[in-house]
Amino acid sequence: WYGFNPGSTLALHNYARDAARAAVTTTLSAATAATTGILLKRFAPGSCGGSTGVWDLGHTCNSLLGGLVSITAGCTTVEIWASVVIGFIGAFFYHGASCLMRRLKIDDPLDA
Repeated sequence: WYGFNPGSTLALHNYARDAARAAVTTTLSAATAATTGILLKRFAPGSCGGSTGVWDLGHTCNSLLGGLVSITAGCTTVEIWASVVIGFIGAFFYHGASCLMRRLKIDDPLDA
């Protein structure tokens, strides 16, 4: 992801600020999504797909992926604070989609 988002500037000369912003917003969105995802899985009610009683690394990694996907389109244009909000929302979207697929009994071996 770091090769794609900051690398999309195609040059550093005159575009270093954009590449740096893309790297920072990508990092913050992914970190926020991962943190939100692990807390959702650990502390959300069981009816909402949470409360497994364990810290679920798979769910955390997939939430992180959701944060990366969420920030990709606007990584150079959003404000730094907005990347945190985007990651937060992306984790909820992943969590909701994961719960929906389980309820509909759709087989997804990766849960991604």
